[in-house]
Amino acid sequence: MATRKADPNDGKPRCTWAAKDALQATYHDFEWGRSIRTDAGHLRRMAQEIFQCGLSWRIVLVKTPALKEAFFEFDVDRVARFGKRDVDRLMKNENIIRNRRKIEATVHNARIFRDLATSHGSYCKWFKQLPANSDSEQAALYPIFKATFKFMGPETTKCYLMGAGKISQAHEPACWLAE
Repeated sequence: MATRKADPNDGKPRCTWAAKDALQATYHDFEWGRSIRTDAGHLRRMAQEIFQCGLSWRIVLVKTPALKEAFFEFDVDRVARFGKRDVDRLMKNENIIRNRRKIEATVHNARIFRDLATSHGSYCKWFKQLPANSDSEQAALYPIFKATFKFMGPETTKCYLMGAGKISQAHEPACWLAE
């Protein structure tokens, strides 16, 4: 989460979901739709989208500091080494979103990140080379993510790609950050 704070009452027009809440406005202003420069940052963003499924985004933002702590700042190599004991430990952590399938998906996805880093130099390099300049290229990303990662259906993938700045439409047209 950004260390800077946004004030939803500062007069800036924001996307509807971030217009009234300081936590969501801060995420919106400083993270949403911006490029991510580290593999850990990508794993965190992907995990946030996975943990959000069926919940409000605000809940995820409230739980993000605890998720970062529980997943060791989303250090890809560390999370990739998690086993059953680690998953069981996380299931007992009342500060995070305790959903076994989402936790296991995050661990599995960290292993995929590690494999992609081995073959491409980093997850970021793999991610950057994915074409997304046209509607057809963007549409082609959804089956790639669904086949490669766990818990990454079309909507989760779309939100992850928008949140990571890979595809546009991250902001509503009237938003001060809209392109």
